[in-house]
Amino acid sequence: MPKMKTKKAAAKRFRPTKNGHFTRGQAFSRHLKTAKSSKRRRNLRGATMASKADEGSIKRMLPYS
Repeated sequence: MPKMKTKKAAAKRFRPTKNGHFTRGQAFSRHLKTAKSSKRRRNLRGATMASKADEGSIKRMLPYS
């Protein structure tokens, strides 16, 4: 049986946590920042958890995580 391939685009976007969930970067933080408040931009800085509905597909894309 050949080795499974990791989807590299998913590997760059998601990181596994220790208990099997995944973190992701925040959307809406790349450009047009003058229209967003400082508080909103500050809250977009950190990573957040990926949705539970998406975890199955993320696990399929990252078989060795």
